Amino acid sequence: MDLLKQMKEICRIYEINPQRSKGQNFLVTESIYDKIVNSAEIGQTETIVEVGPGLGFLTAKLAKKAKKVIAVELDDRLAEVLRIAIDSQGVENVEIINQDILKFNPENIGAYKIVANIPYNISSILLRNFLSARNKPEMLVLMVQKEVAERIIAKAPDMNMLALSVQFFGEAEIVREVKAGNFWPEPKVDSAIIKIKTKEPKYRPEEEKLFFRLAKIGFAAKRKMLKNNLCGGLKLKGEERKKIEDIFEKLNFSSKIRAEDLSLENWEKLFAGMKKIVL
Repeated sequence: MDLLKQMKEICRIYEINPQRSKGQNFLVTESIYDKIVNSAEIGQTETIVEVGPGLGFLTAKLAKKAKKVIAVELDDRLAEVLRIAIDSQGVENVEIINQDILKFNPENIGAYKIVANIPYNISSILLRNFLSARNKPEMLVLMVQKEVAERIIAKAPDMNMLALSVQFFGEAEIVREVKAGNFWPEPKVDSAIIKIKTKEPKYRPEEEKLFFRLAKIGFAAKRKMLKNNLCGGLKLKGEERKKIEDIFEKLNFSSKIRAEDLSLENWEKLFAGMKKIVL
C-alpha cells in the first residue's frame, strides 16, 4: 500500500479530517521523507525535536537514526493516534508531547536538532523562537513554503528582516524544492526543504538585542532610504544625524542605500559604527 492510501486509511479509521487551517498537509512521497532525514545528518547519540509529527511517518524514520525523538504535536487527536502508532510498533525512543511548539522550552534537553514538516503559518515565529533561544538547535531541517525558503536565503540587494535574522544565527541553504502534488491534501503553494546550521553567537545577549533593534528600525519603511529610517526611528537630529552621515561615508555606503541593499556583514559593520548612538 502506498503512503497516500495508508494515510487516508488511518484518517478514515480514526475519523481525522486534515485541516488546512492548521497546516495539516501530509507529505506522501517516501523519497522526500528520506531526503529530509538524510539532510539532518543524524548520529546515533543525538536528540531530534520534531514539530507537528502528524501521523508519524517522519517520526518513525527519525527514531531509527536518533537516540531520542521528541515529537511535539498541538492537535489532541493526532497526538493520540501517534501514541497508538508508536506503541504498536514497539518504538521506545520517541517522547510525544501534546503541546504548542511555540510554548515548548528546549532549555533542559541538551544538544538537539529540529527536523520537521512545519505548519507554514508559524514558520517565521518558530525560527525566531528557536534561533534566539539560549539553548539553540545545532541544525534545523524544515519543510517550509517555497517563498519563505527563498526569502530566508536572500542576499543583498534583496535582503529582508527574516533573511537577516536567520543568517545572523546560521548558514542556510535550500536542499530541494518540493511540488504541491507531494502532499495530501494538496496545498496551494510549492514547498522547499531548507537546512540551517547554527553558528556560535557573535555578540553578547544585550548586544544582540541592540543589533536587532537597529535592523528592525532599518527595515521599518522599505521604500525609504536607510539613513532616513535610522534617523527617524532613533529620533536623531542635528549633530547626531551628522554622525550617521559620517558613519555611512566611512563605510563607503551610499547615502541613498536601503536596508535590503546591505549584506549581513555590512549590517555588522554598521552596528559596530553605530553602537554609541544606539546605546
